[in-house]
Amino acid sequence: MAQLGDTDTAERGSSEETRITLGLLNAVEANSALTQRSLASDLGIALGLANTYLKRCVRKGLIKVTHVPANRYAYYLTPKGFAEKSSLTARYLTISFNFFRRARTDCADAMRYCETRGWHRILLAGCGDLGEIATLCAAEQELELVGFLDRNAGADRFAGLPVFADIAGLPEFDAVVITDFLDPQGTFDALARITDPDRITAPAILRISRERPTLME
Repeated sequence: MAQLGDTDTAERGSSEETRITLGLLNAVEANSALTQRSLASDLGIALGLANTYLKRCVRKGLIKVTHVPANRYAYYLTPKGFAEKSSLTARYLTISFNFFRRARTDCADAMRYCETRGWHRILLAGCGDLGEIATLCAAEQELELVGFLDRNAGADRFAGLPVFADIAGLPEFDAVVITDFLDPQGTFDALARITDPDRITAPAILRISRERPTLME
């Protein structure tokens, strides 16, 4: 199976990690009494992932945790956390600009591909930055987005659209556009087992391989 290019993988991973960490630090600064569940919902990630990032920030000395009554915790940014937030803000703006410019072009191509084939009801597979960009591109075509498919989203809506945790209960759709840049190949492979692979497309930035692995005897 073809693998994603190292550069693209690093860019996507860096962008998402920066986004989540920066969002976490901003959330803690705004509300010290937040819960991990509300944090996961605000960031659009699974509860377990929010817990992992929170522990990482505590371990790095970016966030201080104190115990408060009723078995609750309060979270505060440390001076190091404030400095890191400023640094991440500048870094994220740079990463986001480069990513957005390329992703928007590729998402627009994917949406035009769907429109030229008469696929008008589109399911997006994967919440996140790329998913938001895809919604903007879909609005420029005569397409209807039926929602997102993402089992790890941690929320029931994203970018104004419903989020479905599994294929069961999905509304009817003509095609799927993959917008998961954490594991795009895995998402494609999983979808190809339950729906027509010819009706699954993706922005070129994800470098999806449609070739199935060959078993060696």
